[in-house]
Amino acid sequence: MSTHIDTDNSSAERIIVVGNGMVGHHFLSAMASGEYADHYNLTTFSEEPRLAYDRVQLSRYFSGASAEDLSLTDEQTYQQHNIRYLLNDQVIAINRQQKTITTASGRCEAYDKLVLATGSYPFVPPVAGHDQPHCLVYRTIEDLEAISASAQQSRVGVVVGGGLLGLEAANALKQAGLTTHVVEFAPRLMAVQLDEQGGRLLRQEIEALGVSVHTDKNTLEIVAGEQCRYRMNFADGSFLETDMILFSAGIRPQDTLAKQAGLALGERGGIVINQYCQTSDADIYAIGECALWNNRIFGLVAPGYQMAKVALAHIQQSHTGVAEVPQFQGADMSTKLKLLGVDVASIGDAQGQTEGARSFVFQDDINKVYKRLVISADGKKLLGAVLVGDVDAYGTLLQLKLNDMTLPADPAGLILPAADNDTASAGLGVNALPDSAQICSCFDVTKADIASAVNDGCCTMAEIKQQTQASSGCGGCSALTKQVMDNELAALGVEVNNHLCEHFAYSRQQLADIIRSKHYRTFAELLADYGQGHGCEICKPAVGSVLASFDNDYVLADDHIGLQDTNDIFLGNMQKDGSYSVVPRVAGGEITPEKLIVLGQIAQQYDLYTKITGGQRIDLFGAQLHQLPDIWQQLVDAGFETGHAYGKSLRTVKSCVGSTWCRYGVLDSVSMAIALENRYKGLRAPHKIKFAVSGCTRECAEAQSKDIGVIATEKGWNLFVCGNGGMRPRHADLFATELDDETLIRYIDRILMFYVRTADRLQRTSVWMENMEGGLEYLRQVIIDDSLELAGELENAMTRVISSYQCEWKTTLETPQKLKRFRHFINSPETDDALLYVRERGQRRPATDSEKQQRIELTPVQ
Repeated sequence: MSTHIDTDNSSAERIIVVGNGMVGHHFLSAMASGEYADHYNLTTFSEEPRLAYDRVQLSRYFSGASAEDLSLTDEQTYQQHNIRYLLNDQVIAINRQQKTITTASGRCEAYDKLVLATGSYPFVPPVAGHDQPHCLVYRTIEDLEAISASAQQSRVGVVVGGGLLGLEAANALKQAGLTTHVVEFAPRLMAVQLDEQGGRLLRQEIEALGVSVHTDKNTLEIVAGEQCRYRMNFADGSFLETDMILFSAGIRPQDTLAKQAGLALGERGGIVINQYCQTSDADIYAIGECALWNNRIFGLVAPGYQMAKVALAHIQQSHTGVAEVPQFQGADMSTKLKLLGVDVASIGDAQGQTEGARSFVFQDDINKVYKRLVISADGKKLLGAVLVGDVDAYGTLLQLKLNDMTLPADPAGLILPAADNDTASAGLGVNALPDSAQICSCFDVTKADIASAVNDGCCTMAEIKQQTQASSGCGGCSALTKQVMDNELAALGVEVNNHLCEHFAYSRQQLADIIRSKHYRTFAELLADYGQGHGCEICKPAVGSVLASFDNDYVLADDHIGLQDTNDIFLGNMQKDGSYSVVPRVAGGEITPEKLIVLGQIAQQYDLYTKITGGQRIDLFGAQLHQLPDIWQQLVDAGFETGHAYGKSLRTVKSCVGSTWCRYGVLDSVSMAIALENRYKGLRAPHKIKFAVSGCTRECAEAQSKDIGVIATEKGWNLFVCGNGGMRPRHADLFATELDDETLIRYIDRILMFYVRTADRLQRTSVWMENMEGGLEYLRQVIIDDSLELAGELENAMTRVISSYQCEWKTTLETPQKLKRFRHFINSPETDDALLYVRERGQRRPATDSEKQQRIELTPVQ
């Protein structure tokens, strides 16, 4: 039992908070950091063995997050803020006459105001056999530990419940490596939030990920199984065998303590509260999932935070002297989340149950997208929406609903994917939002709050987060918060312009999103719909790189060749004398004697300067344009591929010899380097990328100076990111430790594709990291914690790129029309004999200007 109970300040008002979950902690933090903190003695009791943690992110536990990673605070912080706390002790009684509480351990504490933040408990259907071992619930960290222990003894797991919590639990079982099933009593998944078609598509997508879904199933009993530990018998006569059963069929308000105290409860449970979150006892408040307002329980954290704000303001009213304090008037239950990798959103009356409601529906079976817009009978107001597979419109639709805004003339345009559906031009940009519009529901931050912060000097998202807390909760409002910030900055005369060039009024990141979401395949298509003019040397290569990053089409195809710079056009680096380098790929630096001989023979045949690179390849310098096809034909025939030394793409993966040869090596760095290079070869990016893999911490491959660095330890791979040895040398940052092969590659997939999507034009990974709001920790949240719910999408995008790889030189050699480009003179086969070289250290090199003038030992090109 962990306790911090100091002597009370007798002059201060005694506030006791029963429950230290997310909502109780939010109340305490706000009061302890507020202007009137000195007027109160704050005490909290928790029946759990730890202080508040993030229940919303519980599934992270199964992807490696610890209890500390999920923590929202720590004991030192509470002590610094003079918050008295007692853990692992449940409050079991309230004496309303004496105004005291009693705990299970016998402790008695007096209060002036009591706040019940007891939350909820998982509902377990009264099924015969539900109380056996390996029949678990999904609510606390202790529950997760029990699930993890059971998973080690199980092969098959079943989640009972196909709602939000059930699908989150199914994701946990899948991450734990179990064959996973979902059993739902209703005829579809997420029956409360989704309509029939939305639920059907969600089911299809989840089943495609390997999770079996069983709807319309009423479990009668759980008995011993034949193939597995248990057998679930259903009312329709069917059955399902499993080793573990995880009940996640909803929640019930934790109101036992309130019942003991004689407080008013709802007919089906819940502590009745008024608009100030007061219970039937004016000195006792209830907030969060235990509270019943207007006969409703709010099972999301954001309404709980609103209740905490209201209760706090009401308690402090005697000190603030404010005549009117905020009132709780209910909360919007719209949600946007990713369930088992599938984007899902629900707004308002998603079922269309309002009298006279009409609907617009968009369905794309090819791209697995379903959208439904529910509007009022007069067509002027948005009542609700369902989005599955593509939730980009969620922010706009939610603001339309919350602020009761008038719909545009053609509401269908809000969910259609047409390129000309610009919400800003339709009068639906941030300018159209009232000052009272709630931008961040987690912390109740309005548009006016953000505008005030900008006027106070906040010019970056980091500053906005610090002052208002907007987007620092679930992160779902980040994009809208930035739009409001940029809009306010522009209103103050601060130029906010990240346009790529005069031909595109978008940043590179915005164009990348447009190309990806609209499936553009050519520059001409994109320019026609989103640009103007003919393009330039800035936008053409940038767009060409983005197109290649997502589709990996042949860069010299007719639609793409005009976008390439000199190096890409000729698939080789042009040198200072006008000749080209030839750099075949040597994955991981490993090469056979036979291939070494081929390289030597080609170097001799064409008298090329030969050098081992810092990335463990062999550069052949001095090839003339017309020689490139002949050289590459020999290389391709010998099994070589292009090394992409000319492209903004993966260059090399350097390695030491690792555990195969070195007595210090602990893992096979060569095999890993080869695997990584073969996986990411050809990946086009905003700038060139270099990797290294070291077989031990002696770091012979110099991994910590690379964009992606991997170092072996006794416990697995350590991953370093965003270093480089360029004009601004930067050591890589330690990103994650003790990774297995699969996790390492998964993280690198996500990092590289996130970089491809979000970096600016010609931005190295190091600069990308330095300019990223939140820096390394934010990147960890996106990649490891999946805070933006993009992980599956990023991995799928990388899989598409990998599957479409081609050696660009091999494709060129097989396309005679393209070979005509490799001539010095378009209408003549003659070569350029003006190139002069001098011999040095047994090899030729370009003559310097002074040597050319002196004509000393010059050798004309052959």
